Amino acid sequence: MEQSTTLSRNITVAGLVATGISSMIGASIYIVPFMLQKNIPGIGPYLLPAFFVASIPAVFAALTYAILASAMPRAGGSYVYASRSIHPYWGFVASFAQWFGLSIVIGVVSYMVVPFFRDVCAAMDWINLVHFFENSNTKLFLSLGLLWLCIGVNIFGVKTYQLTIIGLVIITFILASIVIVAGFIYSEKDFIQGVLNKDGIVITHLQGTFNWQQFISASGILFASFIGFDSIAQAGGEAKNPSKSLPRAIIITIISVSLFYLLFTFSVYKIAPWNFVQDLANKKDISATTLLNYVLPPFWSVLIMLGACIALLKDLPSMILSVSRLLFAWSKDKLFPSFLSNIHPHYKTPHWAIFFSGIVSSLGILGSHFASDIFLGIDIMVIAMLVNFILICIAVLLIHQNNPLLGNQITVVKNKLVQKLIASLGLISLSALLIINIVNDISAAKTAWYFHATYVFAAVMLLASIIFTIYWNELKKSGSFDANYFKNLPSE
Repeated sequence: MEQSTTLSRNITVAGLVATGISSMIGASIYIVPFMLQKNIPGIGPYLLPAFFVASIPAVFAALTYAILASAMPRAGGSYVYASRSIHPYWGFVASFAQWFGLSIVIGVVSYMVVPFFRDVCAAMDWINLVHFFENSNTKLFLSLGLLWLCIGVNIFGVKTYQLTIIGLVIITFILASIVIVAGFIYSEKDFIQGVLNKDGIVITHLQGTFNWQQFISASGILFASFIGFDSIAQAGGEAKNPSKSLPRAIIITIISVSLFYLLFTFSVYKIAPWNFVQDLANKKDISATTLLNYVLPPFWSVLIMLGACIALLKDLPSMILSVSRLLFAWSKDKLFPSFLSNIHPHYKTPHWAIFFSGIVSSLGILGSHFASDIFLGIDIMVIAMLVNFILICIAVLLIHQNNPLLGNQITVVKNKLVQKLIASLGLISLSALLIINIVNDISAAKTAWYFHATYVFAAVMLLASIIFTIYWNELKKSGSFDANYFKNLPSE
């Protein structure tokens, strides 16, 4: 009965854009551009240009996704693109690492939401709620509750999902606009006076010194903020008019998010001198709220903190959709247990794939709770996504050679030379970022090998290779495999 139906194509362009924005704009925009002054000492006044440079490889990656999405509008986007253009092995192992990293990060995000709400309560002087949220068991069970609430939203159909995700994105932008408006209402003079009145500190201006190594390192870290637009491609099996809507949504998302990041960061640094931000970051953890507290009334500062909470919370539904559709796509191709491609007869969602993803993400919550390490999963995800982006660039370069039938279905950037130029530029810039991430990770002083994301990523790739080999051999023995098996798209 469960196999008698298909995924429902009900996600509009607005829903796809909201999916991409939800996966990209999180609470990090409130923190990373300011704490980076501590993590990359010397970036100083060059942080905004570094943010711009970080967006360039992201734009190239987004364009390659848009190119392939127009020809292969199916669930499990990145896996389908690589498996049909390069080889199913590369499509599977890379997307498996992506799935693993994202699943753990979903758990990490679920766990981080609770302290954000605690801080909002602290700002409102709701002491009893602060103590409630600080309780260790409360944090664990609330995190699990939030995760499984979002699992339910995904299971109950794409219409429920779309309504939820669009609403959360609208609220996020409304609350984030307070930061942007404040940056244009107040001046640097107002900020300096606010610091003097509150802390008794006289701010003096300093000139920054440009350093290429610091600049590139900062761009490498900031690039992680652009990871997430591929979630649009994962929803390819449920998009309306997918050959047009998927590329359109990807391009709209990457442009709008890039502009938002730059405007948000510019608004804060317009009034807050970079050297003061650096000094403060070296003393304590800071955010956009910390800085704007010097000029804004307390009520507006609380709303900004609430905006960071919502920005973090809205990551969950879109990331759950993304990881579950990868499981669904592998299962459809018989490279993973077949029950994961079952579709609910009423809600028309891959409910077992969503449920299984929830179990793995719950392990991410437990790991964050008991191991107190919330960053390893994020680092693994960044490396996995960079590898995926590189593979998608290679897929654009090889699709006309390896699969000309699908290559001829491309409707975005039809000129083959332009396609290859975009893919080549993306391949070069993304490879450079991957090398920077790996070198920084391996050279970091950590107590054991499993605290290095690179080594964990390699272990996950090895596990994926073993799983692929097992199912690949079974597929070849089944009699349903032929030379064209991975040349055609999965069935709807």
